[in-house]
Amino acid sequence: MKRKVHLKGRLKRYVQWPILMSILLLVMNLCMYPISVKAGVVMSVFVLVYIVIVTVLYVQNRAQIYGELVSFATQYGQIQRKLLKELAIPYALLDEDGKVLWANSAFFAASEKGKKNLRKSITYFFPEFTTDLLPEDDFEDTRTVRFSAEERDYRADVRRVYLDHIMEDNTFVDVEEDDSYLIAVYLFDETEMNKYIRMIKEQRLVAGLIYLDNYDEALDTVEEVRRSLLVALVDRKINKYISSFGGIVKNIEKDKYFVAIQEKDLPVMRENKFELLQDVKTVNIGNEMAVTLSMGFGCAGKTFAENYEFARIAIDLALARGGDQVVIREGEKISYFGGKTQQVEKTTRVKARVKAHALREFIESRDKVMVMGHRQTDADSFGAAIGIYRAAKVLGKRAYVVLNEVTTSVRPMKSCFEDNPVYEPDMFLSSEQAIEMIDRNTVLVVVDTNRPSYTECPELLTRTPTIVVLDHHRQTNEQIENAVLSYIEPYASSACEMVAEILQYFDEGLKIKAVEADCLYGGIIIDTNNFTSKTGVRTFEAAAFLRRCGADVTRVRKMFRNDMTEYKARAEAVRHAELYHGFAIAICPNENLESPTIVGAQAANELLDINGVKASVVLTDYQHKTYVSARSIDEVNVQLLAERMGGGGHLNMAGAQLDCGVEEALEIVKHTIDKLHEEGEF
Repeated sequence: MKRKVHLKGRLKRYVQWPILMSILLLVMNLCMYPISVKAGVVMSVFVLVYIVIVTVLYVQNRAQIYGELVSFATQYGQIQRKLLKELAIPYALLDEDGKVLWANSAFFAASEKGKKNLRKSITYFFPEFTTDLLPEDDFEDTRTVRFSAEERDYRADVRRVYLDHIMEDNTFVDVEEDDSYLIAVYLFDETEMNKYIRMIKEQRLVAGLIYLDNYDEALDTVEEVRRSLLVALVDRKINKYISSFGGIVKNIEKDKYFVAIQEKDLPVMRENKFELLQDVKTVNIGNEMAVTLSMGFGCAGKTFAENYEFARIAIDLALARGGDQVVIREGEKISYFGGKTQQVEKTTRVKARVKAHALREFIESRDKVMVMGHRQTDADSFGAAIGIYRAAKVLGKRAYVVLNEVTTSVRPMKSCFEDNPVYEPDMFLSSEQAIEMIDRNTVLVVVDTNRPSYTECPELLTRTPTIVVLDHHRQTNEQIENAVLSYIEPYASSACEMVAEILQYFDEGLKIKAVEADCLYGGIIIDTNNFTSKTGVRTFEAAAFLRRCGADVTRVRKMFRNDMTEYKARAEAVRHAELYHGFAIAICPNENLESPTIVGAQAANELLDINGVKASVVLTDYQHKTYVSARSIDEVNVQLLAERMGGGGHLNMAGAQLDCGVEEALEIVKHTIDKLHEEGEF
């Protein structure tokens, strides 16, 4: 439909001014008649001639005036068009379908498609710029699109341009309303800017700390005259590795190093899986124990000091997870690498003695002691809680154990304390009761877990400032931050072993009761699978202490006997297990089982006795979640598998909880195993 064009504004008044003057002359002519009729007649003749001439000129010249205006606008537009065409910024006008109607020279130069391709879609010029990137909002909004083409990085500012809104600013002509619009595209070459941004990012400082895990233990296995050679060889390995990336190394203590590298070197180190971890183990001059080290890196901080603090947190986390691994803290993100070898047991008990004395001081300074483990308490968690309960009672403090759900493995142990006149009736508290009783004068001891979300009652962690953590699991990103005392030793076989050691230094001549010794001894048996897994010298020393306190092997064995239903369920899980990349994967039935997760863990242990099985994974459906129990002997680090699924644990004993059905969880487990195989972790 053609639009009608009309003059408007001052130009319209200027063109109509002679006609307006004709009206003034007519009024003047009428005023002349009272003065002189003859003069009025003469003036009327001249006014009439004037009106005829003005009218003829207005009618005849109107089209010519419009033409001259259009010609002027065209000449003015040609100047603007020439300037826009030679503009250094690529610019194009598209129709509603994204076809190029007009573009300047810089646009064609950027696309390298030539000027003969007008009326083609912008995708033809830039394949990465698809039509779905065109604006859908009002013309006032600008959409910013970034894409790469011909090895150049572009930022495109795209907006709708409605013709009606353009004409609103026009002072010459008036155009009828219309919904038609064009799309304006401005391209800004950001290649150089992005290059310098990448260079700045790659050159940022990454602070690192390298600690030798077993410095003293390794030196003890070498002749004294050769110890300096061992240290020199390890030092050379570290310096050579960091220097290959252009970094610097500074020895700050006999077994500690500070390193500084550029951020661009971290991806390279990740790709070669931090080969220094394995390289340093090859140093052998007769030492019976291979040297291992841990590395912690910090980056993406606002300052160098913050990067160093990140590195310090990372190295602490690496050591708390057992050493022989790398931890990278990148802002709030934490990544783990290595940790595939079994942790070396520390032969010294100095740390246990120090922690025991510190725990005693905290308990003595408070009125009450509360102990809680993880949800679905197992024998290790329950036994460790009973051990801390006894420590508090030795100091004359009121002590309570927070326990909600009693599993089949814990029920025989708990029944020993029920209706027993030696123990208070309120010895065990539910979460609700504990929340009511806890106050700021209470010591809260968390055993067998260091993750707040896994505890029996996470809310208790916010009710008292005095929190003590005793655990043997490797730390993850989630941890209890406000603990006044944290004793986490991944080398320990169980939390019960750690508590048994603490009790030996807690009070001179401390004697625990036989039933309490049974619980601690039972926790060690369960977590070591009858002393066959993660068992060291100190494990047997702790067991010997408990035997001297009256622990009876026969009583403990009777506590952990299974009923027929559980035994059949375990056998059913083993019978239907499938072998997948060396993993025995099974689903444990949960019908008529009170604690199916425990049966699943037992089935995972039994699957390791089958030839050709490197590791086992058993899935159990319980309370609308799928519980994953992963076990291995020494070939596979199942902790890596559990952590990828949001869980954790040890190198040969780990687990996770998935908020989905068993079948979906099975696919997640297989997908995770495949991914770890592709990454070379398994």
